[in-house]
Amino acid sequence: MDKAKRKTVIAGNWKMNKTPSEAEELLISLIPMVKDADCEVIACVPYTDIAKALEAVHGANIKIGAENCHWAEKGAYTGEISAGMLKSIGVDYVIIGHSERRQYFGETDVTVNQRVKAALKAGLTVILCVGELKEEREQGITAEIVSLQTKIALAGITDQDLSKIIVAYEPVWAIGTGLTATSDQAEEVCKIIRDVIATLYSDGLAESTSILYGGSMHDQNAEELLSKYNVDGGLIGGASLIAEKFAAIVDAASSPVI
Repeated sequence: MDKAKRKTVIAGNWKMNKTPSEAEELLISLIPMVKDADCEVIACVPYTDIAKALEAVHGANIKIGAENCHWAEKGAYTGEISAGMLKSIGVDYVIIGHSERRQYFGETDVTVNQRVKAALKAGLTVILCVGELKEEREQGITAEIVSLQTKIALAGITDQDLSKIIVAYEPVWAIGTGLTATSDQAEEVCKIIRDVIATLYSDGLAESTSILYGGSMHDQNAEELLSKYNVDGGLIGGASLIAEKFAAIVDAASSPVI
């Protein structure tokens, strides 16, 4: 399949940054910079920013996502937000399984799967994160770890629902460290993920699934990373908080090397 036929996605993960007014300012600055983008542009923002973010991008080509959701529709889960709550206010996307959720908040492969199912049921598009620790890469078990995470996260997910899932490969050792996988390393693991999807579903569905690279992608390395056949976009951390840098990544994604 021609890579150009897959959806290219650049999604910003703001993490715990920006007040509502700061979010509005950033998005208003970004809108004219990405208005001609030939890729999907998403800003995944803190819960408190969602309403203001949706208002700021109304009529623009920027979609708004959340950074997590709970697996239950409702209940005694103090401090949590359900997928249905997100959908009800106009959110389109949600990140699930980010390494920081796994590291700091006890997310497991099983709870990631539960959240994926809840998000799909509510009508959200999932940005599913998988990736290995530094020690796991050094031990030579990256393929095993990433394959296992992908298989468990997609357990019970139908062919039809797979079309609402974007996978993001995030080497944990490259999250917030300034380290970045080489373009060849990113390509290798994104190909592993695509092969797992082909085994679980079909070659056709695997070829149509967008797989992003997340892990210190920025305006200086985006073009090289995005040139790889199996890298269909990026999940951007720090650079997504600076309009000019994020727009430069979007521009690189809008003119991919095929």
